[in-house]
Amino acid sequence: MSAPATSQLQASEPLLAVTGLECSYGQILALKGITLQVHAGETVALIGANGAGKTTFLRAVSGLQALRAGRITFAGEDISRLRPDLRARRGIGHSPEGRQVFGPLSIQDNLLLGAYTRPKGEGADDLEKVFTMFPILKEKRNLAAGTLSGGQQQMLAIGRALMSRPRLLLLDEPSMGLAPLLVEVVFRAIRELKAAGMTILLVEQNAFAALRLADRGYVLETGSISLSGTGQELQASDRVRCAYMGG
Repeated sequence: MSAPATSQLQASEPLLAVTGLECSYGQILALKGITLQVHAGETVALIGANGAGKTTFLRAVSGLQALRAGRITFAGEDISRLRPDLRARRGIGHSPEGRQVFGPLSIQDNLLLGAYTRPKGEGADDLEKVFTMFPILKEKRNLAAGTLSGGQQQMLAIGRALMSRPRLLLLDEPSMGLAPLLVEVVFRAIRELKAAGMTILLVEQNAFAALRLADRGYVLETGSISLSGTGQELQASDRVRCAYMGG
């Protein structure tokens, strides 16, 4: 599935720019001054331990988590206070942690819901592209989404996000809880999207797999960015290897 054109952006201007981002739950500060950029066509990994704030960060970008401070700019527009549905219409697609599929609805209806921001009738071609990427979804298209295995639901969640034709795809823990064979299926799909030019912000506990795929990465520790660099640089970092790769 090809990525939408981004020619209107200056080459040096990031598609997503986050500056001084803070989010809190009550009195607890979950994100502490996060500054991060993603350029069009990049795959950027955000790694860190459980509870570091990775999911909160993605929810802040897609508008599901209110900001306490900071600024989010997307394609040159300040979206810091924009509603989630309007961010989706701007081109931010979110495959959330835990899949969050609509269990009683059919697989096909789940996918078509992903295209709700687009003109009616435009989803048919992309539906076939998702089915090509994940053939098991086509085979089971009329079954209730709740009957799928965890890995199949993850494919459905990614496919649903793609149905909006996102300019930026947010992937939250796509390999969580999956058997190794299904992890490979999911990462193969992400590699295909990357090769097609999709801009991806990937949150993933499997640090090695994420950094091997990523152009650049950030390490999030207790709500703050502690390290950043290219995927190769972070893979080679002794600090990253000891903390996240068991090396």
